Amino acid sequence: MSQQQLDKLLKIFERQPPLGTVSIAEERRNLDEGGARFKVPADVTLTPVDVDGIRGEWLAAPGARPDRAVLYLHGGGYAIGSITSHRYLMQNVSRHSGARTLGIEYRLAPEHPFPAAVDDATKAYRWLLAQGFAPGRIAIAGDSAGGGLTLATLVNLRDLGVPLPAGGVLISPWADLTGDAGAVTSRAASDPMVKPDGLFRLAGEYLKGTDVKHPLASPVFADLTGLPPLLIHVGGREILYDDAITVANNARKVGVKADLVDEPALFHVWHAFAPMLDEGQRAVEQIGGWLQGRFQA
Repeated sequence: MSQQQLDKLLKIFERQPPLGTVSIAEERRNLDEGGARFKVPADVTLTPVDVDGIRGEWLAAPGARPDRAVLYLHGGGYAIGSITSHRYLMQNVSRHSGARTLGIEYRLAPEHPFPAAVDDATKAYRWLLAQGFAPGRIAIAGDSAGGGLTLATLVNLRDLGVPLPAGGVLISPWADLTGDAGAVTSRAASDPMVKPDGLFRLAGEYLKGTDVKHPLASPVFADLTGLPPLLIHVGGREILYDDAITVANNARKVGVKADLVDEPALFHVWHAFAPMLDEGQRAVEQIGGWLQGRFQA
C-alpha cells in the first residue's frame, strides 16, 4: 500500500460526517453520492430485475457465466446503502468471480426494522433457486451490515431447510449488535470510518426492541453448524474487528471451514476503494478467486 494512497483516503474520511451524526436521509444521500463517484466500466451490463417484489439489479462483467450468481447484500448499518452506493464493488466482484452479481434493495430501518432485511435476503436467495440456479452455483456475499446479514441469511436458510449455497463471503461483518466486543472501544481511535456512537444508534433503529442477541440480528450468537464454507475479511483498524474473529472461531468450532483474511493496517470495507487503493483491488481479486474455487463446475 502506498502511503500516498492511504493519506488521500484518510483525508476524504476526515471530511465526512461520522456515521450516525446526521439524519438518516442525509446519510443515505451521502453514501449514494460517494459510491457513484466510482464509475462502472462500460463493459459491464446492468439489468434491472424484479426479485419477487424486491428491486434488484444484475451486474455482469465480461466472462460472467449466466449460470453462476453472487447475491450481494450491501452494507450501511441496516439503515442506509443501496445498489447505487455499492454498484462499483458489485461489478468488481462479478469481474473476478466469473459470476453475475445480483444486488438487491432490501428494506431498511427505521421504516422496516428487523427482521425485514433477513426476510428480503432469504426471499432473494429462494428466487434465485426458482430461476433454476443450482445451489452449488450461488454464493452470498456482503459487507459491514451486509456481511452480518449474509451470515444471518445462511443461518435462516439452514433453519428453513433450504438447500444452501456454495459459500458465503463476509467483508468486515457487523455480526454483534450488542456493542460489548472489546474492539468497539479499543480500536475506536484507530478506525477512520466507523465510530461506536453512530453505529450502535443505527442498531437501535434496526432492532426496535428485538433482543440484541437474537441469532438472526447478531449472528455471533447463532449456531453455525452445517453452514457452507466462509471467507471473512477484516481490517486491523476496525471497531468491528472482534466480530470477524469471533465468527471465524465459532464456525471452526462446529466444523465449518472459515478462511480468515486479517489485514492489520487496513480499515472498514477497504474493498470499496479499489479504484484508489491497490489493496482494495487485490482483496476483491482474492474474493473472486475464492468464489471460483467454491462454485460447482
